[in-house]
Amino acid sequence: MNILSNNIKVKRPKKRLGRGIGSGKGKTSGRGVKGQKSRSGVAIKSFEGGQMPLYRRLPKRGFNPINKKKIAKINLDQLQNFVDKKRIDPSNLINLESLKKNNIINKSYLKFKVLGNGKLTSKIDIEVDYSSISAKEKIENLGGVLKIKNPK
Repeated sequence: MNILSNNIKVKRPKKRLGRGIGSGKGKTSGRGVKGQKSRSGVAIKSFEGGQMPLYRRLPKRGFNPINKKKIAKINLDQLQNFVDKKRIDPSNLINLESLKKNNIINKSYLKFKVLGNGKLTSKIDIEVDYSSISAKEKIENLGGVLKIKNPK
């Protein structure tokens, strides 16, 4: 048997607002007098009486991860371009520090990834944190060495 069926208070009639002063909920229908809150269809969400609301006091965080790893990504065609312009010496080891020293990547980057887009024609020895499979194949096909620092 349903417990609610014999409970009298479940079927309480709804308050009929605005039906004369004798009803106790006439005239302003329990909304006080005038003003924005007495009107229908008004919602004052997160309004704090003119004080700077909480959602505007706190800093924006959104989809920007706080501890995001800054990884410099360089394609093989970019590396080849730097070699052609003599900004990189292909006989030396290319790593994050050497690229920072030659002002090829920004000093704020902490890790370095090589990607396989484009064509590489010169043999290079490179030390990276991450590498794409195509970049690894292209470097090793030319007789170069790709060393990954801490493989995971």
